[in-house]
Amino acid sequence: MRTYSPKPGEVERQWHVIDATDVVLGRLASQIAILLRGKHKPTYAPHVDTGDFVIVVNADRVALTGNKHEQKLAYRHSGYPGGLRTINYKDLLERHPTKAVEKAVKGMLPHTSLGRQMFRKLKVYAGPDHPHQAQQPATFEITQVAQ
Repeated sequence: MRTYSPKPGEVERQWHVIDATDVVLGRLASQIAILLRGKHKPTYAPHVDTGDFVIVVNADRVALTGNKHEQKLAYRHSGYPGGLRTINYKDLLERHPTKAVEKAVKGMLPHTSLGRQMFRKLKVYAGPDHPHQAQQPATFEITQVAQ
């Protein structure tokens, strides 16, 4: 019996909407990464992008546990010497709430050209509205452990 390998043209993509209100950031990001990679499908293969499109709404209401609002830092680098910039997550969520979710998900995807292709299927919005109603996205519920 031969091993099945999905062809890129055979992949069926769906659209999922996730409400990030009061969901812990790391648990949210891991579920999104699973959907973007396609690991929830029986046709998953690590060398083919079999994942779905994911829309995240209410990214400004994502939760962080403990003192991470004050203590956890987000880093970025300009590429020049001395170009490291840091910001704590409290300020990051106030200024650019979508960046916090995108940064968490991007770190959980492969750091290759395939991972960049998967990351392009993620759409993050700070508020409850999104412009993807024509794709008829299905809501995806994240079951969360009580804190």
